[in-house]
Amino acid sequence: MVEHENGLIKRADGRHGCWWPGEDTPYRHYHDNEWGFPVSDDRRLFEKICLEGFQSGLSWLTILRKRESFRAAFHQFDFDKVARMNEADVARLMQDTGIVRNRRKIEATINNAARACEMRAEFGSLAAFFWQFEPKAAQRPDVCSFQVLRTLGQTEQSKALSKALKKRGWTFVGPTTAYAFMQAMGLVNDHVEGCFVREQVNAARAAFSPPD
Repeated sequence: MVEHENGLIKRADGRHGCWWPGEDTPYRHYHDNEWGFPVSDDRRLFEKICLEGFQSGLSWLTILRKRESFRAAFHQFDFDKVARMNEADVARLMQDTGIVRNRRKIEATINNAARACEMRAEFGSLAAFFWQFEPKAAQRPDVCSFQVLRTLGQTEQSKALSKALKKRGWTFVGPTTAYAFMQAMGLVNDHVEGCFVREQVNAARAAFSPPD
């Protein structure tokens, strides 16, 4: 239950966490251990931007429950391997009930893998590219309240990231998708004020050195 419209749920252990995982155990594990912690691993970054594309029109929980099947389908999101997938692979994946069987999204993932290879050659890593779009402190809300978070479907930085990706030929990377990616990969900390994970993420971000 959301308490006082502040976006927090009091758990059985007395801790307060963000409202959105609800009572779902895997979703809570994702919230507690992954969401918002800074990531510089290229494969994880590629996986997340692709899965955010698959999420379009769906819930993240739907994608999270299928994540292991997505990993199996797309070579653990090794983008060198994904970039070599072909029409026969698309046809096979369209029969894979473990993933979201959307041809345009499957084709976008293969296309984006090729673009990721190009980006790595240009920037040295995907991480070096993505972390350019980390907002400065002055560009962030003073307080990360429930009410503020509801207005952050996209930001100027996520619009810039989306535009830069599209310029390089990526697809299914609109500004809302880009912002969800930024939230998940730790470019911003959008755990609501009072969530017990928020300070853990702040500490992880303080210790993190964005790649050059």
